[in-house]
Amino acid sequence: MTRLHLVVGPGRVEEFLQIFRTGVGVSVRVGCSLEDLLCRQFRLDESYVERRITTIFLDGRPVDAVGSERVREGSTLALSAAMPGLAGAILRRGGALAAMRSNLARGDGEKSDAPDRDGVITVKLFNLLAPELAPGFLRRGVLLSAAAAGEFFRRRPPAFWDGCREILLDGKRVEAAALEGGGWAHPAGPVALSVDVLEA
Repeated sequence: MTRLHLVVGPGRVEEFLQIFRTGVGVSVRVGCSLEDLLCRQFRLDESYVERRITTIFLDGRPVDAVGSERVREGSTLALSAAMPGLAGAILRRGGALAAMRSNLARGDGEKSDAPDRDGVITVKLFNLLAPELAPGFLRRGVLLSAAAAGEFFRRRPPAFWDGCREILLDGKRVEAAALEGGGWAHPAGPVALSVDVLEA
């Protein structure tokens, strides 16, 4: 595994939002409820989960009851704030039109017998939730494939690197050129990326 830590200036978190649209790996305890994952492992306030995260997909299926869903090793969790239009109304958890997607929704009480253990899931963030939640995930640390990490940093414009205050690659301070050229990540393992965003 390659470990990469960046310290960036204020307002730079937007540069990283695209990796959350395609999905990042996050190390968690699996076998728990989705509610436990969101509120206790990710430390999101219960009222934020209830009111702000209006659309949740777990392994490609919409979720209404976060307390009855179990998170498995390799699960994909997608979080979104309210989406516009009829589709948004149908996908909104607990909404008046939720019955229209009964064939898609995961059944309440559908559980996994997977044990509680360390694992990795994929997290995706969309629309207004991305800038709100991405900083916390970046501080916590996310996992990217070596190819995805290399491509992301190769495509960063000069302004991105101007905003980087410190770059640590496997604990050693390096210059931006080390990442711009590619080939810095061990191809056989993931890249553990963490980012601290300085306050204005």
